[in-house]
Amino acid sequence: MKLTTLSALVVLGILFLAPASAQRSSLPNVPVPIFKKDSFYINKYGAKPDGLTLNTLAINNAINDCSKKGGGVVVVPPGFWLTGPVELKSNVNLHLKKNAVLQFTKDFNQYPLVKGNWEGVPQMRNQSPLSATNAVNIAVTGFGIVDGNGDAWRMVKKDKLTETQWKKLVASGGVVSDDQKTWYPSEKTLSGSKLTNPGVISPEKTPEFYNSIKDFLRPNLLVFSGCKNVLLEGVTFQNSPAWCLHPLMCENLTVRNVYAKNPWYAQNGDGIDVESCKNVLIENSTFDVGDDGICIKSGRDAAGRKRGMPTENLLVRNCTVYHAHGGFVIGSEMSGGARNLYVENCTFIGTDIGLRFKTTRGRGGVVENVFVNNINMKDIVGEAILFDMYYAAQDPVPLAGEKRQAPKVEIKPVSEETPLFKNFFVNNIVCDGAEKAVFIRGLPEMHIQNIQLENMVIQARKGIEMSEATGITFRNVNVITSNTNPVVDVVNSSAINFDRFTYPASSNLLFRVGGERAGNINVTNTNTNLAKQKSQFEFGAKENLLLIK
Repeated sequence: MKLTTLSALVVLGILFLAPASAQRSSLPNVPVPIFKKDSFYINKYGAKPDGLTLNTLAINNAINDCSKKGGGVVVVPPGFWLTGPVELKSNVNLHLKKNAVLQFTKDFNQYPLVKGNWEGVPQMRNQSPLSATNAVNIAVTGFGIVDGNGDAWRMVKKDKLTETQWKKLVASGGVVSDDQKTWYPSEKTLSGSKLTNPGVISPEKTPEFYNSIKDFLRPNLLVFSGCKNVLLEGVTFQNSPAWCLHPLMCENLTVRNVYAKNPWYAQNGDGIDVESCKNVLIENSTFDVGDDGICIKSGRDAAGRKRGMPTENLLVRNCTVYHAHGGFVIGSEMSGGARNLYVENCTFIGTDIGLRFKTTRGRGGVVENVFVNNINMKDIVGEAILFDMYYAAQDPVPLAGEKRQAPKVEIKPVSEETPLFKNFFVNNIVCDGAEKAVFIRGLPEMHIQNIQLENMVIQARKGIEMSEATGITFRNVNVITSNTNPVVDVVNSSAINFDRFTYPASSNLLFRVGGERAGNINVTNTNTNLAKQKSQFEFGAKENLLLIK
């Protein structure tokens, strides 16, 4: 099978204006599959676009026939095509014509339980509507819609709906939790929700057990596992039961001009989760979903470390993210690590967080060499930029009336379970509206390290907050905030540099520094006299650690 190559990763790597000190690996080309022109129309295999006929067998027969004959294009013509799970095979391009809707059935019996992977851990799941395993040269292309019928699978929180929507949902069937706060599609879904990691594969669990919670084990809409030379182009992927697009342990992945769409209330309704993949290009795509938009993962905890496959050599460019928990996200399942990630020329509008980097103790893994350039943000609900090593598997923005406590700070021994974030270079950011400009929270035993934030204008209600961080640089950063008490809050952090830092005139307090482990904070080329009070020191922080030049 012939391959064409994209030199975009190499070329774009040159365009990043990262500091000269940033060491970046050479990014390879991303091969894109080329297919034979032979066409296999699903209607010629007996498929009918009436919305009633279950076309599972016809579509899979067309795919198998195409693959056995050396590959080509399996064509989904215009129409409404109802189907069960579809499995892609090597050298096959599944092509949806304009006005083609590939609608996956809401009959759960059509989805057998299979060994899969969920949030970085091997688990039993319902078979994904669209899947491929160890295939080479595969694609889903065209202009049509792939619909996962996710509303049939998902639980829904009452707080995320209007009263009218909630009443309509409850009246449709299903069951409601004892506290009347969550709707479940079935008793099996409710039963599974009461257990801890019920899908995890273990010897004592019988087929009968898994079947008793089958409805809870929601599939991701598209899962390509262990595949090489993959293309997703032009198609709308929507209404997924869980994650929308999940390439897992794939190599040479191109995603372009796709639209991933889920209701905003869709729990685990991520747009794309690139997990333990190598050589990835995501471009010119739009995400409007219920969880993270574009997310990088590499396995969870011991399972991820055992797999030991980082996501590496990835470029995201010219993408737009609307509703999502985060625009571009790394984590929290990043135990295999991530490196050499490039993000440029993207827009985030209405996301909960803009740039979201999250992990927690127990994960382990190293995330390093991340380059972000030219990002526009508007109406960010939470933080414009967030680094957090205390991720607690909660929605990033609390619902009305929800109370959360800050994590207890304690120093623990460093081990293979200790995660590390280092070497992030973020440049050219404009944000019009956020709750907080920048939030950085490391661990006392493992600081977030070497973060360079340059050339930014961020309008937010609150300014900058950081704790347990080392080697953080703000250069030519303008923070426009209404809450100026303080503008910058630094706790137990050292080697913090502010160069050409701009903030509102007459701010109440510019720097508040706390903690006995706080180190040098250097301020250069900055008019600190605009603030009513330059600095305040507490909880053992020494006044001489703030150096203003």
